[in-house]
Parts: sequence; C-alpha cells; structure tokens
Amino acid sequence: MSAAVRSAYDIAAFIWPSYHPDPRARVFWPDGIGEWQTVISNAPKFEGHAQPRYPLWGYVNEADPYVMEMQIEAAVDHGVNTFIYDWYWYDGLPYLEGCLNDGFLGAKNNHKMKFYLMWANHDVPLGWDKRNADDAFTGRNRALIWRGGMDRAEFERAMRRVIEKYFGHPSYYRVDGKPVFMLYELQTFLAGLGGLEPGRAALQWLRDETVRAGFPGLELQLTLRRDSERSLSVIPGDSIGTQRETVESLAFDSLTHYQFCHFVDVNRDYNVLMEDVAQEWELLDATYAVPYHPHVSVGWDSSPRAHHYRGAITTNNTPDNFAAALRRAKAYVDAHPQQAPLITINSWNEWTETSYLQPCTMFGYGYLQAVREVFGSVAG
Repeated sequence: MSAAVRSAYDIAAFIWPSYHPDPRARVFWPDGIGEWQTVISNAPKFEGHAQPRYPLWGYVNEADPYVMEMQIEAAVDHGVNTFIYDWYWYDGLPYLEGCLNDGFLGAKNNHKMKFYLMWANHDVPLGWDKRNADDAFTGRNRALIWRGGMDRAEFERAMRRVIEKYFGHPSYYRVDGKPVFMLYELQTFLAGLGGLEPGRAALQWLRDETVRAGFPGLELQLTLRRDSERSLSVIPGDSIGTQRETVESLAFDSLTHYQFCHFVDVNRDYNVLMEDVAQEWELLDATYAVPYHPHVSVGWDSSPRAHHYRGAITTNNTPDNFAAALRRAKAYVDAHPQQAPLITINSWNEWTETSYLQPCTMFGYGYLQAVREVFGSVAG
C-alpha cells in the first residue's frame, strides 16, 4: 500500500488523573494533593539513575479549570489535540473524576481539544501507596484495595454514567460520529461478568444503549497485551481462546496499546526496543481484522512509586529519540489512509512511571517540542 501524507493527525495522550485532591485517594496519598505526594519524594535509586524528575509547572491542581486551560493551550500549541482520560469505577462509585469533570470540562477552552475515556478496569493493589509499594511490587503483600471486575448490574450503572455524562459533550472524540470508548483489561472485564458469553452480551447492551442515546453506534477500542498462542482463562476451568480470538469474538472495532511495557521488554535502550515495537505494529496489522492505532510511550521507570524497589527501566529515551519514534508512528498512519489518523501516547502526566509529555526539570519542554516537530501545532 502506498503511503499518502495526511494533513491532520489525532495525537492522543493518556491522562492519569491523580494530581488533585480527592477524598477517596487519601488512602494512598494522605496529604490530600494526590500522587504529587509521591513525586515530591522522588530520589535516585542508584548511581547514574536518571531521577528525580520534577514538573516545571509545579505541583498544580489538575482539577482546577484555570490550570487545565493552561495545559490545553500548551498541548494544542505542540500538536496534542486529544486527551484520553483514565476512568475508574470502584465499589459502586466513580473515582478520580475531578481532573476531567472539574478541570477539563470546566476549562473555557476545552473546545480546542477532543477527549475520550479509557475504562481503567484493573484491580488496585498497594502499589499506589509509597508506604507499602516495596512490598506490593515484590509480592510480599498482595492485598487489594479495590477489584476492577464488576457484574452486569454494576456494569450497566457505570456505563449509563459514561453515556449520559460524557458521550454527548461537543469535545468527545468520535470516529464516523461514533463515540470512542476504550477498555483497559480484557480478562478482568470478562471475569467480573462471568465469562465470554456474558461479556459479549454486556458489550452488545452498551452498543445498543449508545444508539438509543442518539449516536450512530459505538467505536469500542481495546488496549492490547502481548500476543501469544496461550488461551485466556477468566473463570476457573474456562478456556476462551487467545487474545486475538477473543477480540474477534467480542467484535472490538479498533485496537491500540497503553504502554510499551505491556508488549515488549522495556528494560533496554529506547532505540533498541523501538525496533521490536515497530515489528509488533506490522504483526498486529497483518493478524487482526480491525484497525490498529500505533502507540508510542515516552519511556518507563516506575521506581518513583517505591522507596527502594527498582524494576525495568528504559534508557536513552531522550526527546530526539522520542521524536524518531513518533515519525515511525506517523509513517504507519500515512500507510493506512482507510482508518482514523489516531496515534496514542503514554502519556501526558505519568510522572511516577516516567512516561510524560509535560515539561520537566531534566528536558524542559523537549517531549512536547518533539510532538510539534513531527506533527506541527493544532493551529497549524
């Protein structure tokens, strides 16, 4: 297929909406400022460790609409035109919605950007709590604060909120008029509902409810994990097929990734691992029937979340090397003119996983400037 350079791209950065006061979040960050409490205490774990990294904008409240207005202006000026909000629902209630509800939706300039939701339906162990993170990461303490799976009744309550509160907003991101909604963990979703057939029925209900709300349909998106021939199992004794077979069975409309660490070894030089990433894009394009939207992560190092623990760390993820990765993603999109020109980026603000676009004390505005270098500003 010959490539045709597009005039516009949808550059979508994930937002981890933890940097604001939230009463339910005090279980992890008792100071009441969200995960900034963890970022503030960041320190290098070993000689040569490229930490700490602190935000040039300071420890702002991202649920403040004036703060979000500033961030929107910076984003669109550097070519980021879509935010994908991590969205949570635990124990019958939404969680960490302030960044979206009060910040983005309260910002006077939110018409300049699109947004959509990724339902981050994972379990919550103690890893967000720095006081307990070393034990959580090493497996010494496997306690869970919340479970991400939910039954059908709870699923319907949560999804009605999504449809009614977000899909109709003028800035909600749509493909062919259909609101895009992303699912983070396939197996957790199916386990909560009780298997493949109940999961299929629940997703069909969601599609039908979206149409009843006045939309032409739903663009259901999934964040993939590493492919294998191993059959997924979501309830004891139940084998439902491989990831690819399950994606086909549930009729997802499109695919992307959330983080490089979900499908390649990130404990390497950034340029080296990008070779594997690019190969994975081509493999997914060849083996899945629905569109894959290329994903680019800025990097990976989750050691800021713990006092002592260090896991995989991506090195040499400079702004220049990140720009080279973006050029690969752009080429992929140019070679697939039949699908939406969407590229997902991890992330806008994952400070404690060291994968962020926001300006920092180490590289300044370098990561944002890399996006503008490759794609230009939204204003052109």
